[in-house]
Amino acid sequence: MSGPVRIRRGFADGPHGQIHYRRAGQGAPILLFHASPASSKQLEPVMLALADRFDVIAPDTPGNGDSDAPALPGGRRPQMADYAANVLALMDALEVATSHLYGSHTGAAIAAETAILAPDRASSVVMDGVAAFTPEQQAEYLARYAPAFPPTLEGDYLQRAFMFCRDQYSFFPWYSRDAAHRRPTGLPSPQRLHELVLDVLKAPETYPWAYHAAFVYPILERIGLIRCPVLGLIGANDPLGDDTRRALALAPHGQCRETPAFGAEGYGPAVAAVIKAFLATSSR
Repeated sequence: MSGPVRIRRGFADGPHGQIHYRRAGQGAPILLFHASPASSKQLEPVMLALADRFDVIAPDTPGNGDSDAPALPGGRRPQMADYAANVLALMDALEVATSHLYGSHTGAAIAAETAILAPDRASSVVMDGVAAFTPEQQAEYLARYAPAFPPTLEGDYLQRAFMFCRDQYSFFPWYSRDAAHRRPTGLPSPQRLHELVLDVLKAPETYPWAYHAAFVYPILERIGLIRCPVLGLIGANDPLGDDTRRALALAPHGQCRETPAFGAEGYGPAVAAVIKAFLATSSR
C-alpha cells in the first residue's frame, strides 16, 4: 500500500439491526472484535498496523458503540451464539467468505464462538485475553461488574459512568478499590478515558449484555471445538493471563505469546507483529 492508511466507517444490516464497523487496508480479510465496554475505536492502533497486509474490519459489538442493540424474541438477552451470528451476517453483507478472527476479552469469546459455529468461514483465531471464570466469579460479576447507567435528570449517571471507566484501569475487579486488587498499569491519557466514557454513554443500558454473555461463556468446554489454528495473546499485567494459558492448553495446537499492556506505547504495532507472524505460519 502507498500513502497514509485511512480508516473508513460504515453500516451493514444484521439480524437484529444495523452493525457499525471500521475498515482499513487491503489483502486477506481479518475481523477484529473489541473488548467491553467500548467500540471498535479501541482497536484503531491494531487496525492501522495490520492494514499494510490485510483488509481489516472491526465491528462494534451489538448494543455497544454505534451498533444497534439486539432485539430478541421475548426480551431474551443475547448469548455468545447470537453475537457470533451477527458476525456471520456482517461477513455476508460485506461479501467476506472466510476471514481470520481476532478478539480482545469479550471479543475473544465472540471470535471463538464464530469459528465453532461456522468452521468453514474461519481461517484462524487470535484470542487476546480469555475469560474462564469460576461459577462464584460468574455470579459476582453478573451482579456487580457491568451496571447500567440509565439517564437521570440529576446527571449523576455521568459521574458514575466516568468512575466505572476510570477504575477499570486501576483495579480488577474495578469496584474492589483496595491494594489487593490494584493493577500496576496506571491511568490512560485523558483523551483515551474520554473516548471510553463516550462509548459507554452511547449504550448505557445495553453495553452490559455482551459482558454478561462473556462472563458465562464456557470457553474451557468450547475451545477444543475450534478446528483452525488458535493463538492466545497475553498482555502485560492482563488479569486474564492465567485464564488465557489454561484455555489455550485445551485448544488443538494452541499456543500463547506475550505482548505489551493494552494502551502502552507501541501496543498496536507490537500486537500486529505477533498476529502477522502467527498468520504467516498458520494460514491454510
